[in-house]
Amino acid sequence: MIRYQKTFYFFFLIIVFWSCRDKVSEKTVSLSKEADTILFSALPRTVKSPINNKQTKDKIALGKLLFYDPILSGSKDIACVTCHHPSTGYAEFLDVSIGTNAKGFGSKRAFNFPNTIPFVKRNAHTVLNTAFNGIGQDVDYDPENAPMFWDIRANSLEGQALMPIKTLEEMRGHKFTEETILPEVVKRLKQIPEYRKLFKNAFNEENAISKENLGKAIASFERTLVANNSRFDQYMRGDENAMLLSEKEGFSLFKQVGCANCHNGPMFSDYKEHVLGVPENLKIKEIDSGVNRSYAFRTPTLRNLRFTAPYMHNGSFLSLKKVLEFYEDISNKKTTNKNVPPENYDPFIKQLDLSVKEMSLIISFLNTLNDTDFDKEIPEKVPSGLPVGGDIK
Repeated sequence: MIRYQKTFYFFFLIIVFWSCRDKVSEKTVSLSKEADTILFSALPRTVKSPINNKQTKDKIALGKLLFYDPILSGSKDIACVTCHHPSTGYAEFLDVSIGTNAKGFGSKRAFNFPNTIPFVKRNAHTVLNTAFNGIGQDVDYDPENAPMFWDIRANSLEGQALMPIKTLEEMRGHKFTEETILPEVVKRLKQIPEYRKLFKNAFNEENAISKENLGKAIASFERTLVANNSRFDQYMRGDENAMLLSEKEGFSLFKQVGCANCHNGPMFSDYKEHVLGVPENLKIKEIDSGVNRSYAFRTPTLRNLRFTAPYMHNGSFLSLKKVLEFYEDISNKKTTNKNVPPENYDPFIKQLDLSVKEMSLIISFLNTLNDTDFDKEIPEKVPSGLPVGGDIK
């Protein structure tokens, strides 16, 4: 009898132990999830707009037509969408873009002959989720002061929208100067009855076609290009099954090895500039020294990486594995750019502790940040009557 009592007591202790272990495990997971929300969260379901540029259906519809219309370029041969196409996630699969005086789309795009236009200086950011640029760990942001471009030379979508039009190698070309291109574009738009009507409806003004309203309309459309329901977003909103166990492990490693020092917040970017010493792209004849000639560049978002290869500010790396191998090298003070000695690397680099065996799990996690549910509808025509998207066929 005593032997049976001991046996029963032994099994009772095992059951209690496993029961307690499960509760501790659940608590640990819960605490871990709670800790994650300090640095990470799902993207907001809605988008903010500036006080002086509230979203309206008319403004968004106008902005979309302008985004696809090559009339905004000096030679009327390239549109915003040429390098930011919905079929490639509003980015493109080129290391650096080919702007005006060219034809074709994506990997088939090439300069016309003869040509004196250089390659676009940097890799094309995706327009997806730029409505959230500047968002912090507190999920707050100011759309009027949102950092744009790799060197943060613009501070809102309204300011960003006009800069490619003014840039020689992007949309302007040689026919106009930086000072004369926007007045020329405004003049062209005023000559088109449909645009006169669309601008009047969008801005409720008689003489509504101006460079300021041009930027506001394009920005309004760009704020609709949101992909905020990735599997990671679903996971952070409470769906534990939205991510696989291996992806959750990759998320833990992502934080442990130091990636989260710069890639944090809902957009996985601190929106600050950092010196990394990325190797130069030999297509770019002039050395790109970044922000204030410091060789620093803004931290890009890690969302929708499936659409943004090649990676880094000049498209130096074809795959995420190459990017992670680069970080491993520079954390060990390996020089990859002769213009940037290791002592100039960002201090966060010293905190990276990345090994090859961890890379596959981290990449697995990064794939949970992809979201393909966004506006892919292309207008059948634009008011100028020019080819939609420019000379891309």
